Amino acid sequence: MEARLNLLGTPLAAKSLKYFASASKVIIDDSTLPSATQDLVMLRASQINGCGFCTDIHSKDAAHAGEPPVRVNMVATWRESTVFTEAERAALELTEQGTRIADAAGGVTDEAWANAAQHYDEEQLAALALLIALINASNRMGVITRQADGGYQPGQLG
Repeated sequence: MEARLNLLGTPLAAKSLKYFASASKVIIDDSTLPSATQDLVMLRASQINGCGFCTDIHSKDAAHAGEPPVRVNMVATWRESTVFTEAERAALELTEQGTRIADAAGGVTDEAWANAAQHYDEEQLAALALLIALINASNRMGVITRQADGGYQPGQLG
């Protein structure tokens, strides 16, 4: 599959992507949301959205950060898995509901939010909500423009 558009070769897209990267960097570098949770959230949303480009990135980054293969491989079946903490499970539930907004007539349920709030403080909840929104936007860009997967090397994006 060939990409429909070279996002970095298009001045407007390249400029916009710098802002996306800056927003992501604030969450990744400045929040106290555990990095493992961030990786799991980005991977799960990418899987749901069918973004091979982002799934490639986030699965490889998680493994590179020391995430055991069993956890990376089980993200898609986290509900049936025993390898995730209760906090991670709450974040993954919030990710699924935040990603599948159109499928859930009411959006994110109060129960899912309350469960996440039992495990994360307000700053971490803000980081989680922002991260879910950003990865969903990134996934959509990747799918719309058919960004190619498979060639990513951990750390390549900075």
